[in-house]
Amino acid sequence: MKFVWEHNGDDTLLYSVDFIGAYIRGENLDVAISKAEAELRSYSVWAGKSLALPFEVEIVQEKESDLQINDADSDVLFDCEKEPLTPDEYAELKALALKSASDFHKLYSSIADKSTSCLPTRKTFYGNAPRTAHEMYEHTKNVNTYYFGEIGIDVGSDGTIFDCRQKGFELLEQTAGFMNNTVIEGSYAELWSVRKMLRRFLWHDRIHAKAMYRMAVKTFGADSVQNTFKFIV
Repeated sequence: MKFVWEHNGDDTLLYSVDFIGAYIRGENLDVAISKAEAELRSYSVWAGKSLALPFEVEIVQEKESDLQINDADSDVLFDCEKEPLTPDEYAELKALALKSASDFHKLYSSIADKSTSCLPTRKTFYGNAPRTAHEMYEHTKNVNTYYFGEIGIDVGSDGTIFDCRQKGFELLEQTAGFMNNTVIEGSYAELWSVRKMLRRFLWHDRIHAKAMYRMAVKTFGADSVQNTFKFIV
């Protein structure tokens, strides 16, 4: 199973190349690898994809970074994210990105008290980490504007996370040649492509859905929230 390894020293993010959006964070590569099976099992159930077990982790690309990997800060562009998209590939990745947004909204909606959390305040590279369901939802929804903006698509944040993402794709599809997947330089000299944006949506949703689900279980109990992403906890 192919993975991209982004790391700051030993601190590690592993990204699946075959299951776009699946990721593992660990204090070193060995710890991350030890978590790979559980992550891909969860992701494959959520995405409706088959997973052959057991598998070996194959590192196909490495990116040494000075970013705060421990907070899931990332700027890696996969080698495969430079390739043009086919209509079938785009349709599949778009469907997953919209499913992810829909499931994120369902997860959020299932939490009765969206302003209460047992989590302590924690600083990250972008400020305090979201603690409550409401804070996590607003942070994740607003990333739609950022990610689409990095490839030149101006979309607002009105409506639900699903509404925003769907509108972004509608605007993208009005752009001539978008499936050429041209690599462009965005903010902070980070390189972006449509493929990368699609992967980042799935990855970022998954980070904060996992945090929201675990927070809700810890704060309110396992029966208080829908496990829409099929997390294994």
